[in-house]
Amino acid sequence: MDSTSGGDTLDPNSTAQPQPQPQPQPQPQRQQQTGESSSPATPSRYESQKRRDWNTFLQYLRNHKPPLTLARCSGAHVIEFLKYLDQFGKTKVHITGCPYFGHPNPPAPCSCPLKQAWGSLDALIGRLRAAYEESGGRPESNPFGARAVRIYLREVREGQAKARGIPYEKKKRKRPTVTSEKVSVGRNQGVEAGASSGGVGGSGGEETGGGGSAPSPPAAAAAAAATATTTSVQ
Repeated sequence: MDSTSGGDTLDPNSTAQPQPQPQPQPQPQRQQQTGESSSPATPSRYESQKRRDWNTFLQYLRNHKPPLTLARCSGAHVIEFLKYLDQFGKTKVHITGCPYFGHPNPPAPCSCPLKQAWGSLDALIGRLRAAYEESGGRPESNPFGARAVRIYLREVREGQAKARGIPYEKKKRKRPTVTSEKVSVGRNQGVEAGASSGGVGGSGGEETGGGGSAPSPPAAAAAAAATATTTSVQ
């Protein structure tokens, strides 16, 4: 048998080595997706700010003389904390004797103090109130929701509105006029339909009860048949 006829078979005495198969390359995209899924979610801007505000308040309690615990904190201590933050404020609040008192855009600088704006304090109290309850505090004993704190914020709002000449007014929600017009039109149509249906029924009742109006179709047919019989008899 010719040795060349078996070209597809390998010679055991041959020195040629088989070619190694290429190894599959790892897919970096899958690894990247796996790494992203395992990483923790980034907190929102509100949550980050709330955490910083809460840590600042706790530090204020530790530095208080005498030191205060969160359990002994009251609305009065919260008001002291808000007044303490005024030294870091950036809002010019004119005093009563300032010539620019009540001027929204003063033409020149003055020596009036800088304080925290009412809007900043109001938002701060909202974040601290939520952080207090998230830390295990009871809603009924929340010092940030005390009545004294609400009164203080209202006084700050009114005082800064007069001093800066910028009234703080809540935006009223505009009622949809189109919807009200549609409702009124629908009601008018319903009233008109009810009146027309009532008139038809009333007229029918009057005709039926009067007895002197036009007879109904069966009665007219009977009368015509009687007339025809009388004529034929005559």
